[in-house]
Order: sequence, then C-alpha cells, then structure tokens
Amino acid sequence: MLEFRYDTQLLIEGHDLDEDEINDYITEHFEGDSLLAVGDEDLIKIHFHTNEPWKILEYGASIGEIYDIVVEDMDRQSRGLKG
Repeated sequence: MLEFRYDTQLLIEGHDLDEDEINDYITEHFEGDSLLAVGDEDLIKIHFHTNEPWKILEYGASIGEIYDIVVEDMDRQSRGLKG
C-alpha cells in the first residue's frame, strides 16, 4: 500500500504568484511527497502526492483560479485498475 494515495495535479492562474512561497506553504501545511510547484507569477503547475487532495484544491483556489484538475488514485492504478 502506498503512503500517499492520490496523485494531485492542477494549474493555478493568478497574479503575483510565487512558486517558492507556494512550495513552502504546501510543504509546511500538508502531508505528502513528490511536490512540484513550477511556473511564473501568472500560472503555477502543482503536482503532489497526498491522501487529502481536496486540501490542495482548496489552497489553490484560495490564491487563484484553479483548472486542469487531475486526481488519480495510485493504489487503484498499481492494482491495474483505472485511477
């Protein structure tokens, strides 16, 4: 069984976004691994493995508009099922 089950990906569109601040906030406030927060001041892509993907979505929505949301169940995928 995986420690962190959900592969969570999204784009955040906004103004004055800072990938380092976003990375630090997620690291400090949410449990998970494999974090990527990359982009520029207008658009950030997030990739994060967590057991609580809705918290990442709520955070993203609090700092900008979120879209292209993907949440995949990696446990199901590892068993050969659709995620």
